[in-house]
Amino acid sequence: MKIESLNIYTSKLEEQLKFFRDLFGLTIQNYTEESFEVVIGYSTLKLIKKAHATPYHIAFHIPDKQEEIALDWVKERVAIIKSYNNEIVDFSNWDAKSLYFYDKDENILEFISRRELNPPKSAIFSEESILGISEIGLATENIKEKFDILNKHCQLEVFDGNFEKFCAIGDPHGLIITINKDLKDWFPANDKAYASEFSLKFSHQNKNHHLEFKNDELHYI
Repeated sequence: MKIESLNIYTSKLEEQLKFFRDLFGLTIQNYTEESFEVVIGYSTLKLIKKAHATPYHIAFHIPDKQEEIALDWVKERVAIIKSYNNEIVDFSNWDAKSLYFYDKDENILEFISRRELNPPKSAIFSEESILGISEIGLATENIKEKFDILNKHCQLEVFDGNFEKFCAIGDPHGLIITINKDLKDWFPANDKAYASEFSLKFSHQNKNHHLEFKNDELHYI
């Protein structure tokens, strides 16, 4: 699945604007007093103002095998969230390596570098190396229910995990990371997982799909 657009909520619109535009150098479009969009490679991330927004987990693709230079680039801007004192996490079963950090809403953001998916076009890492949205976290009380909807309407399959605590649904190009919010927190910071609402547009098997997650209910639009 290829994630083309993701809408989330923020209680710190101005601070998030500065984070993505000024700190990370990303292109901003359609800015209003209530929302703005961040252009991230082939994806668009829209942040919408909301008084009591709760945090998310979102991952972004970066070029293959560039996690080390990406780490240096990120550390010049923000602190890294470590896992057991490691700044880079090796997901050998996913053939990928990741690094994590917070934005101004304390969303856990991730750069994921796979081994054989996005060949680098440059030896230099920059904002142009952030290739697109790779993952969105979905925290719920019922993983199996969410999977059944995704499988029925979008033909998505289990990539990793099970229906008890953690299930990555999709494929290496794009994943919906579902966790049981009552049994598991967000890795690697062990932050409480909220059923933070979002809407998502993606393509899969030459079809376009639109989902909305709200009040722990997933709707296919």
